[in-house]
Amino acid sequence: MTTPATIRIVIPLTLRKRNGRPRILPPADIENTDGQNQDPRTLRALARAWDWRRRLESGEAATLRDIAEAEHVTVPYVSRLLRLAFLSPAVLDRLLVHRQPCAVPIDKLAAAALVPWAEQVDMVFGE
Repeated sequence: MTTPATIRIVIPLTLRKRNGRPRILPPADIENTDGQNQDPRTLRALARAWDWRRRLESGEAATLRDIAEAEHVTVPYVSRLLRLAFLSPAVLDRLLVHRQPCAVPIDKLAAAALVPWAEQVDMVFGE
């Protein structure tokens, strides 16, 4: 009996589109240890929100309008994004330390900051 000359390897990948571009995701059962599935926009939004919060608390900026003018964005945008700085410590730990991907877009993540901390984990990670 002869052995085949080629070997076929099948890896179940998921194809998702983000902003019109296809993105190949690894199988769900592979643990994400290096943060590859973490959306960089979420991390940037969290960083901006904490920077704006620091500016307000230190007195560097007196109002949301000051921040909006400095960043060339609108006041409602600053107001919405600033909510990310008030997410629960458990959610921030999972997003920033463990790099667990968020199950909701940034606008819904900001809305999650308005609910009690005990409910935020379920709302953000879809558990």
